[in-house]
Amino acid sequence: MAAEQLKNIFLSASVPLEERDLKYFDTADIIAIRDAVIALTQTVLPQYRLIWGGHPSITPLINYVMEKFDLNIQAHVTIYQSLFFEKFFPADNNKFENIIFTENLNDRDASVANMRKQMFTENDFVAGVFIGGMEGIEDEFKLLREYHPNALLLPIASTGAATQIVYDTILPEGMKNERLRKDYGFMSLFQELLIERI
Repeated sequence: MAAEQLKNIFLSASVPLEERDLKYFDTADIIAIRDAVIALTQTVLPQYRLIWGGHPSITPLINYVMEKFDLNIQAHVTIYQSLFFEKFFPADNNKFENIIFTENLNDRDASVANMRKQMFTENDFVAGVFIGGMEGIEDEFKLLREYHPNALLLPIASTGAATQIVYDTILPEGMKNERLRKDYGFMSLFQELLIERI
């Protein structure tokens, strides 16, 4: 399948840090976050393109899956990375060919907002998957709905943290599904609630 024909799936995910905010850390299921990211990557690649803002706790997991399954599919993954965080880029960034670096505006919040705006305006997304995370999950959930109102929304609430908050407080009632809260069989979950619906 030609790369330009691929449907884009947005991933918003991170592992919460205890020192950042306990409201995210206290409910986070770190193992579930890891397992969900790995299962999502295995499920969507190589049939779809996965796009995410390169968080250092997530990019190595996606690289792990690509190496483990010998997926030479660089055109199927795209990372957006603000140059504000250049000193903290994970070593795994070097394993990806499609990294879009966005401008360092010398302010963390402004640089992240600029990166997100570029990511959401340069791509058409058919779905967004949200896993674990902190305040960025809440921000990116709102932005995806704003820029891509027809995109399928899948906050995996069983991973806890900000995604559980999004599920409980922002996700419209009509989009809620108890499997998002209780089903840890992530491969089948993504196959049935994501792949079969896009």
